[in-house]
Amino acid sequence: MTTFGISTAQLQAGLLPGRLAQEVESRGFDSLSFGEHTHIPVAVESAIPPARIRMMASQFDPFVALAAAAAVTSRIRLGTGVTLIPEHHPLALAKTIATLDQVAEGRLFLGIGAGWNGEVENHGVAFADRWKVTREHVLAMRAVWRSEEAEFHGKFVQFDPVWSFPKPTRPEGPPILMGASSRWSFD
Repeated sequence: MTTFGISTAQLQAGLLPGRLAQEVESRGFDSLSFGEHTHIPVAVESAIPPARIRMMASQFDPFVALAAAAAVTSRIRLGTGVTLIPEHHPLALAKTIATLDQVAEGRLFLGIGAGWNGEVENHGVAFADRWKVTREHVLAMRAVWRSEEAEFHGKFVQFDPVWSFPKPTRPEGPPILMGASSRWSFD
């Protein structure tokens, strides 16, 4: 089955998320995904032109934008492309994702990544550990989604039994797709 979707940086200067989602759905596309950057370090070194890097800093929060999109659509799948997992605490992110999946009536997918420009360090995560933290955060979130009383004990995440509701529409949570170009991606 072939599908076609739109993946974009939802910028303040563009169409608002709900309107964009309606346009995507009305034109027959199958999905819409929004990227994420909580911020961009001013001193980032990259081959990407500085104006484009600065533009990345003006992206809307993808979860708020996707909630607006879910409210005005009924068919298209909605997702992140990508969520920078190590920039979020897994308990808070698990709840955000489960809530959005319920609001979107099971149409949510989660594109994940670990970051490329060092911004994870401003969230207290060592750049060298970002993939290990990403893996552990996903495992912790899945524990929360699957269990009535979830607990997790890893190197980077520790929590004793907790209740967290709502649960996503699927016991394992929404489909997770990884977006990365690192040689360690498959590991």
